Amino acid sequence: MKWFFTIALAFFISPSFAQENSNPFDVQVSVIPIEGRLQIQASYSLPMNICSAYSFITDYEGSKNIPGIIEAKVISRVGNKVRVYRVIEEKILFFPIEMKSTVEYTELPNKSLIFEQISGDVRSYKGTWKLVEEKDKTVFKYDSQIEPNSIIPSAIIEYFIKNSMRGRFESMAQRASQHKSIETVACK
Repeated sequence: MKWFFTIALAFFISPSFAQENSNPFDVQVSVIPIEGRLQIQASYSLPMNICSAYSFITDYEGSKNIPGIIEAKVISRVGNKVRVYRVIEEKILFFPIEMKSTVEYTELPNKSLIFEQISGDVRSYKGTWKLVEEKDKTVFKYDSQIEPNSIIPSAIIEYFIKNSMRGRFESMAQRASQHKSIETVACK
């Protein structure tokens, strides 16, 4: 059941069944099983400059405000490498499951983050966040691969991921739209 931790890390979503007017941030999500791994792709857009968007995705400890993430702590920062320890809690069939992970992020300012789990409760977790400026908004693009470490059948894992990820990314987009950072100093 440790597989779900990294999924929740990803900060994440499933295919949209909502009407367009209930998706103000144009949240898109795809979860595809590939040879024992899950490929998760998601995106959302906000009327925000690229510097503010980058400030939001690198607010690692602020991710505690996203449902399911109960602890997030920067444990080291060397150059453009940041290691973050996270604890995620999921409820699967009404049972709480707690998962832990340490993820290393490589920061490419105002462009992207590359991340990979260096220890944790899934076999592997890696991916990217990319930021793309489009006219008066920034598009946040998430792409990850997760290889669960579980005896639970992959179809059940995929079902839970697809049904929880949309809400996670919607929550993240909502939080980003309200993000107040040190951007007044950092973005000038």
